[in-house]
Amino acid sequence: MTARIIDGKTIAADLRAKVAADVHGLLARGVVPGLAMVLVGEDPASEVYVRSKSKAVQEAGMRSFDHRLPASVSEAELLALVKKLNADPQVHGILVQMPLPVAIDASRIIAAVDPGKDVDGFHPLNVGRLNMGLPGLIPCTPLGCVMLAKTVNASLAGKEAVVVGRSNIVGKPLAQLLLRENATVTIAHSKTQDLPAVCRRADILFSAIGRAEMIRGDWIKPGATVIDVGINRVPGEGGKSRLVGDVAFDEAVKVAGAITPVPGGVGPMTIACLLANTLQAAKPRGFRQQLEMEA
Repeated sequence: MTARIIDGKTIAADLRAKVAADVHGLLARGVVPGLAMVLVGEDPASEVYVRSKSKAVQEAGMRSFDHRLPASVSEAELLALVKKLNADPQVHGILVQMPLPVAIDASRIIAAVDPGKDVDGFHPLNVGRLNMGLPGLIPCTPLGCVMLAKTVNASLAGKEAVVVGRSNIVGKPLAQLLLRENATVTIAHSKTQDLPAVCRRADILFSAIGRAEMIRGDWIKPGATVIDVGINRVPGEGGKSRLVGDVAFDEAVKVAGAITPVPGGVGPMTIACLLANTLQAAKPRGFRQQLEMEA
């Protein structure tokens, strides 16, 4: 048996096309969705991410407001910029690229972003709303993971889902989204006893641990759906590096029923969901208005 390859690029392209169509509708009403991206320092990976996000924003017909700050910027200066973006009516979404320099408290920056513009879904208010099952802006990568899983299993109700990784960015919000879908959810992590056995229980296995090819083929239940969030750079042929996931793909593809590749799986969906969140934040009667009504 060879697993079906879940084509994240094609699925993401479909979502981006739907977002672009909705953006066109907003333009007719005089609303141009705008996303402000803040990059601190010169981390090469972060620069690539921001550049690709900015391109996708413009291709969807939205405005991109890019702010590049030196690594030496103070926390107070960064907070001042966030405050300015919060007040700018042309900016509907704000993304502060992580990681930030160690001298800056990332939690303070995240909490300073207007929750109605928090397209990353990291603000404590959005986290709380997700945990309570209320509408809000949802972290992009977990949202994309669930959408990918649902291309294989239209309903996740009753499925046994295992999430390997408990980060605030992926693992925890992903577990909450799966609970919304009525899946039975297990969160596994570095202290989990007999991790291979836990993984083998999964009808749907999500890996977000950041360890190259840690999950082996014999950890996977035959026929399971595998969503690999990991992006790890390892040595390749001729001294060049290559990207691999958290799952040993060549082994897993012989056991799983469906699997995402790395690259070309979760990554494109993360950017597509960022566009969807920006669109949601820009809608005249979107999440912002709901928050204002509740205040």
